[in-house]
Amino acid sequence: MRPNPLTSEEVQRLQGLRPAGPPPRPRVEPVRVQRRVSAVGTVMVCRQRVSLGRPYAGRTITVHVAEATLTVELDGQVRVIQRTTDIPVRHVKADKPYKISDVV
Repeated sequence: MRPNPLTSEEVQRLQGLRPAGPPPRPRVEPVRVQRRVSAVGTVMVCRQRVSLGRPYAGRTITVHVAEATLTVELDGQVRVIQRTTDIPVRHVKADKPYKISDVV
């Protein structure tokens, strides 16, 4: 059951009210995230799978997430990939590598 909304008299009696501020502005600069490359050479950023190749398996990489592109830095090379999703970044840090005790 939903409670009844406040009446105008009840709103007037509330103390310390102030109007809400402006909504937060989106970031202008790219968001920098870290990801661990999977065993088959892929990473997942903003629900977009990016294939980097098996030689990079197990390494932690840095990805710059902009509005329209993903920029990956690998061994002094820079790869720019077009974004196919508009989902915001949820996780900034990469997962830690598994320990033997976690797998067994």
